[in-house]
Amino acid sequence: MATTHSTIPWASLPAEMKLSVVDHLDVDDVKALALVNREAYSLCVPSKFRSVRITSIEALQTYLSEVPVAYNQYIHRLYICTKHQNDRDTSYSRTAVTGAVAQLLSRCSQVEQLSLSLAGSLTKAVIPCFEKMPSLTNLCINHCGDEQRAPLSERLIVSIAATIPKLSQLSLDRITRSVMHAPELVGKPPFIPLVAGDEDIPDHPLLGSELRLPSLLRITTLKRLRIRDTHLGDSLWSTTPVCCSLEMLDLGSCYHESPEYNRICTERIMGNVGHTIDEFTLSAALSPKVTEYTKDKENPLKRLRKIHLTPLFPVENVIDTLETLSESPVEQLSVQCHEDDVEDFCTALEDFLGRRAQQSETSFFQHLSKIVVDTVSDLSESLIGAFGTASSTASANADADVPEAVKRLQEFFRELRVSGADAQPTRCTDSAAKDVAVETQKSVITIVTKVL
Repeated sequence: MATTHSTIPWASLPAEMKLSVVDHLDVDDVKALALVNREAYSLCVPSKFRSVRITSIEALQTYLSEVPVAYNQYIHRLYICTKHQNDRDTSYSRTAVTGAVAQLLSRCSQVEQLSLSLAGSLTKAVIPCFEKMPSLTNLCINHCGDEQRAPLSERLIVSIAATIPKLSQLSLDRITRSVMHAPELVGKPPFIPLVAGDEDIPDHPLLGSELRLPSLLRITTLKRLRIRDTHLGDSLWSTTPVCCSLEMLDLGSCYHESPEYNRICTERIMGNVGHTIDEFTLSAALSPKVTEYTKDKENPLKRLRKIHLTPLFPVENVIDTLETLSESPVEQLSVQCHEDDVEDFCTALEDFLGRRAQQSETSFFQHLSKIVVDTVSDLSESLIGAFGTASSTASANADADVPEAVKRLQEFFRELRVSGADAQPTRCTDSAAKDVAVETQKSVITIVTKVL
């Protein structure tokens, strides 16, 4: 018997069903539907305003004057940049910018992801807005202005982060140390940019007056922390009580300081929080001295599963750093590098794999199951892990696109596998163990060659 289908006119559908349909449309279809009539536009408002991107202070002022206040309740993802549309315009009014930003944030009660690209610091008046954002879990703050002329104070940023009720993911770029917390840097080489005049930021109920970067570790809800292009020389990084259970840590380097200084800073921080870290992104090398800062001397990084090396990581330190982390249960190693550095990094990885093969009877990276090599053309494309937008499981589009160094690395690993092919696999008796055995028969190396 033939099946009959009855059609229901769009106008007769209940409002809840119409909203559900709109919710499943892509952005272009939502825009097209919104032009049909007034009712369709009203139905599309929640979807149109789910993600809002404001790219200048002028655009922010226009948004505030023209968009109905009620629409802000639908925003879940919000990006605000406070630079001028005209790059040549370097004027900056903290009071005016703070007023505009605070006005919008106070109306966005449902925002979950917030990105602020600030041309300069804001006043303390913006801090209370974050207390009234119960859905906000992901905060990114980037200083896009002149660090010498309009620095972004660590005291302001730490106070904001500690004020957010459910903050779990925090990303910071180019945050400037405060004279209050770094008097030893004043007037001394290499003349690190510092913020003065931020004493008016009030004490925080949780942190008190210690509104310095290491105090971020006292935010109990924090799970993922990324700090780049920021001076990490505060000695309290090694002694501040860790009240959060950090799972992911991404540490950059300070371009004003030497590689050796950045290494010490990274080791000091990792030594304090490493016992909880599952995923670690590095821009500076590590040495065995990292254990000097840890309480657990025998197994300081006992949960570390993923290691990411950024394009800023010195290729000459790849082997030494990996040896330092060799006792951790690392399952995945990701390397990002510039196209010009692919040859050097692949050579370093060949040496690493050779050492791993020679030490097959030891615990040297015995859990490693994947190596990812990714090429980038710009540092802004080098976000990895929880803060990245590109998938690390992507495949190369064509064999011709794979750099010769990567092909050589793949072939080198095949030779290692062939040389160990005579080894007898362990017999398995239960299905779970069999699945594990099958997985270990697959290629250890995954190559991602996204030349961006």
